[in-house]
Amino acid sequence: MEASKQVSQEIDAEALSEVLSPLPVEERIRYLGENFTGRVVATTSFGLQASVMLHLMKTHAPDVPVVFVDTGYLFPETYRYAEALENQLGMKATVYSAQMTPARQEALLGRLWEKGAEGAEQYGRINKVEPMSRALQELGSDIWISGLRRSHSKTRAQRGVVEQQSRTTKIYPILEWSDEQVEEYMTRHNLPPHPLADQGYVSMGDWHSTKPLGEGETAEETRFNGEKYECGLHLDSGVQDFQI
Repeated sequence: MEASKQVSQEIDAEALSEVLSPLPVEERIRYLGENFTGRVVATTSFGLQASVMLHLMKTHAPDVPVVFVDTGYLFPETYRYAEALENQLGMKATVYSAQMTPARQEALLGRLWEKGAEGAEQYGRINKVEPMSRALQELGSDIWISGLRRSHSKTRAQRGVVEQQSRTTKIYPILEWSDEQVEEYMTRHNLPPHPLADQGYVSMGDWHSTKPLGEGETAEETRFNGEKYECGLHLDSGVQDFQI
């Protein structure tokens, strides 16, 4: 695919944004797969709408590795959904987990998610940030494709398609898509919903920090007791130092 502008070996987030922003979602993904071979990785949470990004990656950039950060505390339904979705799409995510097992964490550190903001931050560092940082290092990736969308929460409303987070360039191909567009894509491609979607869950994470949507609540209030939404992987640029 030809583009009006080319991006140098050292990523210029602004220049890359100028290339990708005008393109349709499918061409954004194809461009990244074709022009940054060996440098780009995608992630999945196998959450409520994860099938959309997985299908897009499989269709338009099948050689880009997909990373699944498994905290060990996901719902049983999520693990079964991941297995079924991988089989349907004919792909396999590479799993990264904390270097300390959940049982050992609880024995030595207690249930960190019950220890306020400091405990929650430590939990995120151990179970999400460190495994993802390790994945980027081991795969030699400095470009990270994520299915983050603006409609997920107010903390994501002002993000751009390309974002620099320390030394990692993050790309959000479906950033502008609405829930309706996502649902339409899932229907058109016969992609199965997460099994908890019909039980009132509007966001998906660990079993201990995710609950169904209650009356009068927002999506943000269904995660982490409404105290925060981001787990640490998608904080503002420069906050987390992903080691490359």
